[in-house]
Amino acid sequence: MELRELKYFLAVAKAESITKAAETLYVTQPNLSRQMKNLEAELGRQLFERGRRKITLTEAGKLLKKRAAEILELYGRTEQEIKSPDGTVAGDVRVGGGETRAFRLVAEAAARLNKRHPEVTLHIYSGDGEAIAERLDKGLIDFGIFIEPTDLAGYEHIRLPVTDMWGIFVRRDHPLARKQSVTAADLAGEPLIRSRHSLGNSLVSEWFGGDDGLNIVATYNLLYNASLLAERGLGCAVGLDGLLNTDDGPLCFKPLDPPLRSRLNVAWKRGQVFSPAAAAFLTELKDVIAAVK
Repeated sequence: MELRELKYFLAVAKAESITKAAETLYVTQPNLSRQMKNLEAELGRQLFERGRRKITLTEAGKLLKKRAAEILELYGRTEQEIKSPDGTVAGDVRVGGGETRAFRLVAEAAARLNKRHPEVTLHIYSGDGEAIAERLDKGLIDFGIFIEPTDLAGYEHIRLPVTDMWGIFVRRDHPLARKQSVTAADLAGEPLIRSRHSLGNSLVSEWFGGDDGLNIVATYNLLYNASLLAERGLGCAVGLDGLLNTDDGPLCFKPLDPPLRSRLNVAWKRGQVFSPAAAAFLTELKDVIAAVK
């Protein structure tokens, strides 16, 4: 497979039409159609279901779409980094992580980096620990922010000098809103909205005494979306404090009792060769962390 073929394939997948994709690529329709057939022959798999009105992807096509996007993104990053003049700190720094107040430290490091090297661009990817680890392993991001407990055996990492407090976000007219804090007994039988990261082998599940028997009505990976469900009365959203404005909104935050806090780590691949921009960001982040300590 050539990079050009992957670009053409993604264009067809997006347009759902050989004709429309050919127009955007400025190539002829017969030429593009022939290249897609050659790609299918090379891989030995059918990539498209060719209907009368549009083209859809087969399961193999869906997999190639995901991998092709990752390959082209990584190629673009590598090309940009290699072409950067020696001694120049410019380009992209990519950071992934879940929602956490600890991101303020990342933001401070980014602000300092921008003052020193304004040609550096920061890209943020939001997701749960599994998604961030996948992007980190594939080299699609430089750094990942992980909430403990997380297996970081394959990474270099720095523990951030902050912790996040767990609790529930609940409507102000809910009976639990009158309590200073909530216990596992208080939440027994209550409809809960849980982050996918907090399920299974996690501190939150341990605090509950296990997930069995809990009334989990929804799961999430972004707390804002969970807050909308909680606002509609679907249940109590279990999450980290400080991520939502609860001063004058319909929800309030109640910490867990006994208190539960999570530590956080910034991690990167072991043996990672950083671009000048990523190396400069890590230096700024270490300085920010040292100042907090």
